[in-house]
Amino acid sequence: MARGVKSIRKIQELTMQNYITAFIEYLQYEKGLSENTRVAYRRDLNKFHAYLLKNSFSAQPNEISKQQIMAFLSSQMDEGTANSTVARSLSSIKTFYKFLVLENHVQNNPTADLETPKIKRKLPDILTIEEVDKLMQQPRVTLPLGLRDRAMLELMYGTGVRVSELLSLQIEDLNTTAGFLRCLGKGRKERIIPVNQTSIDWVQRYLARARNSLVKNHLERTLFVNANGRPLSRQGFFKILATYVEKAELGKEVTPHTFRHSFATHLLENGADLRAVQEMLGHADISTTQIYTHLTKSRLMEVYQRYHPRA
Repeated sequence: MARGVKSIRKIQELTMQNYITAFIEYLQYEKGLSENTRVAYRRDLNKFHAYLLKNSFSAQPNEISKQQIMAFLSSQMDEGTANSTVARSLSSIKTFYKFLVLENHVQNNPTADLETPKIKRKLPDILTIEEVDKLMQQPRVTLPLGLRDRAMLELMYGTGVRVSELLSLQIEDLNTTAGFLRCLGKGRKERIIPVNQTSIDWVQRYLARARNSLVKNHLERTLFVNANGRPLSRQGFFKILATYVEKAELGKEVTPHTFRHSFATHLLENGADLRAVQEMLGHADISTTQIYTHLTKSRLMEVYQRYHPRA
């Protein structure tokens, strides 16, 4: 008997995994989502699937109930999982079921009336303008790799692009004459971002003095390459940035996204229009951009509290 139950459970597991695989392929080929996003969806769904099997629930999507999904989310909370992670798990399951309904794999959607809990967003860390300047001074621009690094940092801060967008840039994506950058963001959506002259100058120096000495294959068109002349990886960029942050002695955690946050905040602090910043960042929803208005307000309050005589 136990052997029969085990056999049934294995069939269910394979069936659910087939649905998950089809869903991930849909996200890749139909929605154009990045590998990192797809990995996150698969991880969330595999965790849900494992919970169903562990608790002897059916792993057939059309037999999973709303109560079972809620029980899974409750179990995560009982384990001390962060609210933001629980919310993401529910979002992944909801998106999975939308796909199943779309493809006629299930008739009913048990997540239809489940609301993703509102998570209070943590205000992102940013760099001050002085800290940005200090960080930019760290690369040794007399060396090819140092010149490359300065150009990368300047372009990232000057445009607010994501690290994946920066590292996938091709030489022809930067129009130095017109002063704009062509960027493919999430879902392979194209956007055009203006580029300041300082960033352009550093990239031009890198192209004229450093890139040719790094590239081994003349057909390589990726803008920023590693010491072997191949496209620089995300891990490589993280290591480079960490080295300069340590040398600059900033005393705070700085990630590639910190540049993006700083770019947006500094624009808004200097009077930029919220819609324009939304377009440059490539946010589909302006509510995502609005977090930076909260950040600028909190900084204004900090200045007020520090300097007003009656505060």
